[in-house]
Amino acid sequence: RDKLQIDKIKSDRVSSPVTSNPCKQELASTGFEALSSDRSMVLVRIIAYCLNPNHYHLILEQVEDGGISKFIKKLGGGYTTYFNRRHSRSGALFQGKFKSVHIEINEYLLYLSAYVNTNNFIHGYRNDKNWIYSSWLDYIGKRNGDLCDKSIVLDQFQGNVEDYKKFIEINAEHLKSKKMLEKYLLE
Repeated sequence: RDKLQIDKIKSDRVSSPVTSNPCKQELASTGFEALSSDRSMVLVRIIAYCLNPNHYHLILEQVEDGGISKFIKKLGGGYTTYFNRRHSRSGALFQGKFKSVHIEINEYLLYLSAYVNTNNFIHGYRNDKNWIYSSWLDYIGKRNGDLCDKSIVLDQFQGNVEDYKKFIEINAEHLKSKKMLEKYLLE
């Protein structure tokens, strides 16, 4: 594909007082509920996601001009309001602004799909990759979710889920090793 119009998004960490709260898992368990129910205004196509206990990763394809910014604002603002009301608190939930990178090279899209789909494993939240708050289960056919448009990735493997699974296994292990080595780097 030429010039993909896709971005990878990473939230900043959930603020410290919230992450020390026993409800931190709630970020992962309810993060997309509101988005699933309101699809009347499509701003982006979700290619892949992973909702971790203290941050999230998304691969999004913008459908409308400014759609990614609007979507992130809606996701972050809506979820913060929901969380604050539910837990009788106020203030920001996320630290800083979201970060994004434009994906222009197809190989980078595939590599990032491995990173995002198995981000919980890479960060050591679980020892397996079957995290229910990730699009991974949809990609490998263990869940029939309709939140993600998997075709842009799976079509490159001619729809062969086993080939994609092998690709993920190799890359997830590499990414986890790379992440573990980062703590030894002095910069």
